[in-house]
Amino acid sequence: MARIKELQDFSTQIRRDIVRMVHAVNSGHPGGSLGCNEFLTVLYQEIMDYSTDFNMDGVGEDLFFLSNGHISPVLYSVLARSGFFPVKELATFRKINTRLQGHPTTHEGLPGIRMAAGSLGQGLSVAIGAATAKKLNGDDKLVYTLHGDGELQEGQIWEAMMYAAGKNVDNLIATVDYNLKQIDGPTDKVMPLGDLRAKFEAFGWKVLEVKKGNDIESIITGLKKAKSETGKGKPVCILLHTEMGNGIDFMMGTHAWHGKAPNDEQLKSALAQNPETLGDY
Repeated sequence: MARIKELQDFSTQIRRDIVRMVHAVNSGHPGGSLGCNEFLTVLYQEIMDYSTDFNMDGVGEDLFFLSNGHISPVLYSVLARSGFFPVKELATFRKINTRLQGHPTTHEGLPGIRMAAGSLGQGLSVAIGAATAKKLNGDDKLVYTLHGDGELQEGQIWEAMMYAAGKNVDNLIATVDYNLKQIDGPTDKVMPLGDLRAKFEAFGWKVLEVKKGNDIESIITGLKKAKSETGKGKPVCILLHTEMGNGIDFMMGTHAWHGKAPNDEQLKSALAQNPETLGDY
């Protein structure tokens, strides 16, 4: 239980970072960032095998690719607090000449960032390439991706899904942030996704679901189960049921905070709900 408390404290600090970063420049995407906070906390603090001595090759390391790049605040915060770059650099988010651009890019050389994620739908293809390279090189480490459910409306995702299953890319774990919301409203109203589990399975994937996608213990269990399913001939998908804006009461239950920054009073309220645990930047 002590370790769970440590992870909870870590994720609480990540929430503070997210809202402070977005508020400071009145720009960014807090909703999905908050919803995926616990997942990325567990992934980087508990599951993945990596080095903070970053290089793009990633030989002998687990790799992560953020496909829904607009939730960069949560990734930047987790990377910084995991030791990839100084925490104080979070204060440069979305500012002129920063390495922490609104959507992650590689040309600035930010440690931990392996692909530019401005356009949705591309991350699975990139991850498949990295996973295939690992297989060819005899590297037994895994490749992880994160996708928005609305992002699955991109056709390239489905082409990549076919390829991964058809070529037995079984060292890949793709997670879908299944919050049922996107920038313009509920996914069912914008472009219904249907039965995602049945669709992934029909494409030849092994599918797991984490019903409590903002619960750290449930995420740990789900990711460990997913790891146990790798190497069996099928790529693995996790449907992670999350709440957009999780951990901040006025941001939950709505798509309104997909890409909107809190004002001064809202920031004060958000921070009061999430007391400092590791120290602000």
